[in-house]
Amino acid sequence: MKKITLWLCFLAGAAASQSKRPAYRDEPYTQDYAVRFYTSELPVAAACDRNGVTEILASGKILHPAGGRFQYPGTLEPKAAYVPMKDRRPVSVFAHDGQLVYLDSQAVFSNAWAGTVFLRHGLPGAKMACGGDGKSFLVSDGKALRFLQNGAVAWSGELAADVVKSLCYDPLRRRFLILGDHSVSAFSPADGTIRTVFQRPDLTCFAISGDKLCLGTRAGYLLLHAATFRQEGIAQKKLPVPELSAVAFIREELWFGSAMGAFRLRADGKYDYYFGERWLPGNRVLQLFAGEGATVSILTDKGLGEIRFGRMTLEDKALAYEKQVRQRHIRYGFNCDVSRLKKNGDLSTFEMGQRDSDNLWTSMYLISQLFRYKVTKDPEALQNFRESFDAMDRLFTITGMPGYFARGFERRGYHKFSNQPWDGGMTNGWVHASDEGWDWRGTTSSDQTVGQMFTLTLVARLMDGELKQRAIRRMDELMTAIIEHDWYLIDFDGKPTLWGKWNPEYVNGFPKNVGDRKLYSSNIIGFLQAAYHFTGKKLYREKAYELMQKHGYLENLLRPIREIGQAPADADQHAKDMSESWNHSDDEMYFLAYWCLYPYAFDAGLKKQYLAAIRDHWQAEKPEKNGLWNLCYAMTGTSDFGLDETVWYLKEFPLDMIEWQVLNSHRKDLEFIPDNFRGQTTREVLPPDERPELKHNRNLFKLDRKENGISELSAGDSFLLPYWMGRYLGVISAPVR
Repeated sequence: MKKITLWLCFLAGAAASQSKRPAYRDEPYTQDYAVRFYTSELPVAAACDRNGVTEILASGKILHPAGGRFQYPGTLEPKAAYVPMKDRRPVSVFAHDGQLVYLDSQAVFSNAWAGTVFLRHGLPGAKMACGGDGKSFLVSDGKALRFLQNGAVAWSGELAADVVKSLCYDPLRRRFLILGDHSVSAFSPADGTIRTVFQRPDLTCFAISGDKLCLGTRAGYLLLHAATFRQEGIAQKKLPVPELSAVAFIREELWFGSAMGAFRLRADGKYDYYFGERWLPGNRVLQLFAGEGATVSILTDKGLGEIRFGRMTLEDKALAYEKQVRQRHIRYGFNCDVSRLKKNGDLSTFEMGQRDSDNLWTSMYLISQLFRYKVTKDPEALQNFRESFDAMDRLFTITGMPGYFARGFERRGYHKFSNQPWDGGMTNGWVHASDEGWDWRGTTSSDQTVGQMFTLTLVARLMDGELKQRAIRRMDELMTAIIEHDWYLIDFDGKPTLWGKWNPEYVNGFPKNVGDRKLYSSNIIGFLQAAYHFTGKKLYREKAYELMQKHGYLENLLRPIREIGQAPADADQHAKDMSESWNHSDDEMYFLAYWCLYPYAFDAGLKKQYLAAIRDHWQAEKPEKNGLWNLCYAMTGTSDFGLDETVWYLKEFPLDMIEWQVLNSHRKDLEFIPDNFRGQTTREVLPPDERPELKHNRNLFKLDRKENGISELSAGDSFLLPYWMGRYLGVISAPVR
């Protein structure tokens, strides 16, 4: 009776707390994603007209985007819309008054305006042109300048002491601006005068919008007032890449290009960084311009990248990820957290296989579907949950060993039984199942046990009938086996697995400041509490108190995170190996098992102590802004769990889960910090869509990944679990349209 009362008190307290705490209203927000178009030729210019028609110039040919959609790139193909264009060799294409205009060695011309624009310029080496008022144009070959108006050359001139790098038009003051290596000049068509208005070395690019003139340099950018050419503020040097190759005002936002990707200036003074094939076909940016609708088009050395901006809710995003999981990451019901791509970046070549922690990743996905079902009653969510729960359950039955579950299984003959050491055993842990035609993998670890107990606890808590009873039965079998085998997981060879150990001799063999001592203690006490709650067997309560009181597991699990670090010099080698740096897989094991530890505390005193330990851990993890850690802490009923950071985490998650190359260590806009035990590299964690790591058990402060496009991550564990957990806890609303 006391047990039931405590549980009802937890529910009542949590409900009361949750009714007071903030919740995110899930209204549509702007989500960015990319569509890429590749070419083997080097582009030189591109433009988009008022109809959304984009043309790219390469090797004297006009190309246009063909095919291409999110995650399925297109190509740039020759365009043959106007037959006479085949006989011309344009050197540039640009937009003027919403129309496409071309420059070749003879003239500036267009197919718009009924084809009436054809102005000969007399510069055989012409390289660039820019439109002014009406159908007037300024043309240059890099030195000489020609102003074309009313069908003729109205003015000729050149820069006295500089080359011509780029041209733009200032419509407010009706003058052209000319960029050189070390100067900006202004040409006035009204009186035919040209004068130098600003000087500075190492100029590379420029752009104008209203009264703002932005000058890009080899070391950042500066803003001038376009009327007076006076510098406004200081030169900005703390950019992701200070040496700029392109700059553009696009829909009142300032965009930059470099040899290492593109970036956008945000309202808060920081930058959104677009690097690698998550966003662009190539990293060397040649030009930036407004594309169709809200698209920002980025011309690179390898083709055209379109950064598209769509409106969606977090639920829309979750359902998009759901498709990804179901199409490429479900294997026998398991959530295959990483699918290999046999051809880099090509999703049509994906291949799934048994993963070291099939169990853990699947537990996270299936609980996301359980939460989804509880808040939406969607039968699809229930079906997804059932399929994965069946796979998790078969891990128990396929071993033929009561209470022992496999890491995974595969059809017979697809894993070699070679003498290859792995996790302290041989043959990678593979053995033949009694079920002919199948093999299963042992060497089951504490990570997978967390996955099983996280699943079994929440299924027992949230489901009824046969599913609930099956979960309780498996929980009982698992915990009975662990106790009967002296707090070890015993493998097919009759020996403890390398990591399935909660025995006091092993756990307390670690120095007090080594994380495994705290982790294993926290996990096993949570397991025993949940088993006692759902089975009612006093043995589990007795054993939990034995571990806490006789063997110090309560002291271990309550130890402050600040005391966890590297093993002392006199520790054994195993302790030193296990504590070289912070293990982010440990965080995953802690936070998932908190769903066993906190709700099922034996009494209010323990619950209070557990809450303090969970809060202490969460505070240490706050710099990661990890939505899952925040929501696992929110499970305790607290209001201060980082709702804003959680929503930021979910919104910034990239829709493209291919593991593209990501580089950030070169960035000059980041504040780096000294090496430390936790592996934190910068003062603030990067947004998920700018960093290489997305999985919860990896270091989210890692800056670089050299590998490019060889795999795709599943969103089932990384995004769907925190999102649907937030919905279940009531801190994220249903979508509001």
